[in-house]
Amino acid sequence: MSKSKQYWLFKSEPSVFSIADLERSPKKITHWDGVRNYQARNFLRDSIKLGDGVLFYHSNADPPGIVGLAEVIQAGYPDHTAFDSKDPHFDPDSDPQKPIWYMVDIHHVKTFSTPIPLNALKAIKGLDKMILLQKGSRLSVQPVTGQEWKIILNLVNKL
Repeated sequence: MSKSKQYWLFKSEPSVFSIADLERSPKKITHWDGVRNYQARNFLRDSIKLGDGVLFYHSNADPPGIVGLAEVIQAGYPDHTAFDSKDPHFDPDSDPQKPIWYMVDIHHVKTFSTPIPLNALKAIKGLDKMILLQKGSRLSVQPVTGQEWKIILNLVNKL
């Protein structure tokens, strides 16, 4: 029995990797590597599946907000950057035989002509329980409900 499509929000600082970087990537595909938080890792390893939808969010931006859409094209697999001592995401405790960190591959779907800033999201009816909007929420990979996904896509279609 296959799981139904799920939705996620992936955060990235635009100075590190932006939606434009994803759009310019070969075949508009990248691996979502370097996540070093156990809860986010668990989502990448155990929950995120082929075909899942992704809201691409620019954090530490002016203003922060949702800037586009992507789709998961490869479910979780070991994050090879953890094994490379020359990589900024190197983790000396990670072993290729028993990996700690995982990543997924995503494909660019759409860059919004007008990003949806965080302040605007806070004012949208139906998004009040969205994890992104909860006080202290800093997770770089987080689930989005089907209803939240619909509300955001409806908003994008009106922009």
